Amino acid sequence: MIRQGSKSFYAASLLLPQRIRTPAYALYAFCRLSDDAVDAVDAPRDAVDRLRERLDLAYAEKPKNIPADRAFAEMVQRYQMPRALPEALLEGLEWDSAGWAPQTLSDTYAYSARVAAAVGAMMTVLMGRREPDTLARACDLGVAMQLTNIARDVGEDARNGRTYLPRDWLSEAGVDVDAFLAKPVFDARIAACVERLLETADMLYDRAIGGIAALPADCRPAIHAARLIYREIGRKVAANSYNSVDQRAVVSKHRKLVLLGTACNAAMWTPHSEPAPALSETAFLVDAVPPFDPERGGVGDYQDTRPMIRIVEILERLERRKQDQLAPRRSS
Repeated sequence: MIRQGSKSFYAASLLLPQRIRTPAYALYAFCRLSDDAVDAVDAPRDAVDRLRERLDLAYAEKPKNIPADRAFAEMVQRYQMPRALPEALLEGLEWDSAGWAPQTLSDTYAYSARVAAAVGAMMTVLMGRREPDTLARACDLGVAMQLTNIARDVGEDARNGRTYLPRDWLSEAGVDVDAFLAKPVFDARIAACVERLLETADMLYDRAIGGIAALPADCRPAIHAARLIYREIGRKVAANSYNSVDQRAVVSKHRKLVLLGTACNAAMWTPHSEPAPALSETAFLVDAVPPFDPERGGVGDYQDTRPMIRIVEILERLERRKQDQLAPRRSS
């Protein structure tokens, strides 16, 4: 399912340690089936209500006899996954089914928080991190990736009668939204809006780096890879003069392999950054994750159970300290 549904996510997931990859695939399967259930041409009007019933059963440890649901229910219990996170995803899918469209960038952020940042927060929980700043950066990455998706799919979405570009941006650029949806045609005005969206995504990709530094060492390469591959999609859109109406940006297999290698190298010395507040539109996701409760059982902080990760991170800190001590001498 993941190989066919998201080649970029699948490529990045190959760098995850097995202990994370298996529950991550369970999470992906549930999210993908949920998305497909709402997006299908013949989707029933109560599709989201049916998904919430499945979520009820999963959290009651009585999942439907469907592989994805059984795996998801096991993941929920093992990792103490806060229900508010998958609930947010379903809310975003509900917005889609209702034909919702963003009027402002904040609206686009709010939508992206639900359909993408919520998944980033769930992945962070799987990796044993529940600290607010780490979750905030994971949400930044999720929103950035969704903005990239929106920028890449402008034409495809328009042909389906939708646009996720902020409508006030389109109006400022002189685009008649209804006319564009009726007959999607690329021009400089659309290019300006797509470029603006990708610049916003780049800001969030940069902010996300500090969160990656807080992840377990053996998880960082995969998340770096996801960040690099999705950012590359945006660069392909830019290379096409921001025309994502008549063509679709694709990252080649060779380029993905190069980026996977880059991600492995970058993960060794991931820079920490100063804490920054979550986007106001994603703060509810951060607030939804309580500390791990040992009495409930399951998997908590991997650093406590994986001494090799601790050794790598201690060496990393020593190397940073050495570099900091050398810095004044170099400047003098």
